[in-house]
Amino acid sequence: MPATTNDSLHKGICSTGLQGLDAIINGGLPSNCFYLVQGDPGSGKTTLALQFLFEGRRRGEPVLYITLSETRDELEKVATSHGWSLEGIPLLEFSAIESLTQPESQTTVFHAAEMELSKVTKLLRDEIAKHRPKRLVFDSLSEFRLLAETPLRYRRQLLNLKQDLARQGSTVLLLDDKMDSNRIGSDPHVLSLTHGVIEMEQLSPDYGKSRRRLRVMKMRGVGFSEGYHDYIIETGGIRVFPRLIAADHHVDFKQESVSSGCAPLDELLGGGLDRGTTALIMGPAGTGKSTLALQYACSMAERGEHSLLFTFDETRQTMLARADALGLGLVEHIRNGLIQVQQVDPAEISPGEFAGRIQDGVEKGARMVAIDTLNGYLNAMPGEQYLANQLHELSAYLNQQGILTIFTLAQHGVVSTLESPVDLSYLADTVLSLRYFESAGAMKKAIAVMKKRSGRHEQTIREFALRTGKGIRIGGPLTEFQGILTGVPQFRGSLEQIMQRNDGE
Repeated sequence: MPATTNDSLHKGICSTGLQGLDAIINGGLPSNCFYLVQGDPGSGKTTLALQFLFEGRRRGEPVLYITLSETRDELEKVATSHGWSLEGIPLLEFSAIESLTQPESQTTVFHAAEMELSKVTKLLRDEIAKHRPKRLVFDSLSEFRLLAETPLRYRRQLLNLKQDLARQGSTVLLLDDKMDSNRIGSDPHVLSLTHGVIEMEQLSPDYGKSRRRLRVMKMRGVGFSEGYHDYIIETGGIRVFPRLIAADHHVDFKQESVSSGCAPLDELLGGGLDRGTTALIMGPAGTGKSTLALQYACSMAERGEHSLLFTFDETRQTMLARADALGLGLVEHIRNGLIQVQQVDPAEISPGEFAGRIQDGVEKGARMVAIDTLNGYLNAMPGEQYLANQLHELSAYLNQQGILTIFTLAQHGVVSTLESPVDLSYLADTVLSLRYFESAGAMKKAIAVMKKRSGRHEQTIREFALRTGKGIRIGGPLTEFQGILTGVPQFRGSLEQIMQRNDGE
């Protein structure tokens, strides 16, 4: 979603400066309201707040940052780490407030905390009247709560600030630490005063980098996407990845078969794989699952169509070397920008970020997406409880975009009964099975189409081979064999049915 224009201010919508967050809350925050941003230490509250103010600065709006917990030097370090400048951002820090709130006398009939809080509040109100900000960040409520000491005094001062800021037409972010899981329930004062609540979390898995996610807990008068949404903090700020909802993404496309560039394979598939469908290629290690996906990508590239390949198990260099040995021309297609290969590091990516990468690729014109393998996908995100559900939503999104999707899944075992680490065949419209089988003292490979929802397909089992410099070769139906799927078939024909290796290998 592109950044909103200045017209959004007149319509009562205040862009947060975070494209993904704006998408979650239907365009932005309603203007002239109070919002609570609550999160764990290190979750990125300050970074979000700065992006919010920078967006206001970009639009020419007056802004103000009030900090009771951070110094100017600390904020400048945060800004510098992202390549930002605080120029044009008025800043009122605690040291300036503290110099004006020292008790004038050791003897007084007033409670010292009440005098200090009153002076702080007066100074804040004076600064607000001076700058008349359209956007204001208050960092943090934890310090303000300590100054107030009692809930009654705390709520009264917050009400006074809210009324002053409402008269100024300010949109306010109140930052607060979430030191324990019960904080949100133990402080009802802020909840009742704010129009919206955004909760930010930082999770630390047993292995891999921290994962961050946020959710909108409350947003008055705005339809928003509920649930958790992954985000990352990178150089340049926070990137939010709205949870993928396939029903929100649908385009009209021509339903047609996509040729693999290998006539026998197309015959086996009843013309090829269809656009807007998901294919699952299953088989033991080394049977050629990845090569089949590459065959489709290269064939589509020869017709000028773009593909996006994600490799979890194999390094990019190994994939390129293997494709080059088979003569698929992968390197040339990558150089021409028709195929993009992304190697995904284990435990370094969240499901939301991965889905965001795929969405970016689709928006840039990818017509095929391949994930190699699903085993690697599941292992790359340890601790995730709903990966199968997220994968189902991702598959549905790609289908509705008219994308040809190919998943590969490695099965355990070599011959006889094969086991899959997870059963995801229900996600696929087409299932191809690759198997090893023994014949005349040699290890052979067989390919069969187990199902195809979108049309007809052959019910036969064919021999499948990979040849150096010649790519994929597929023989005729193995009609003289019985028990191929068991791995130990019985041969009842002539050797002419077996593909001979006349290429010198």
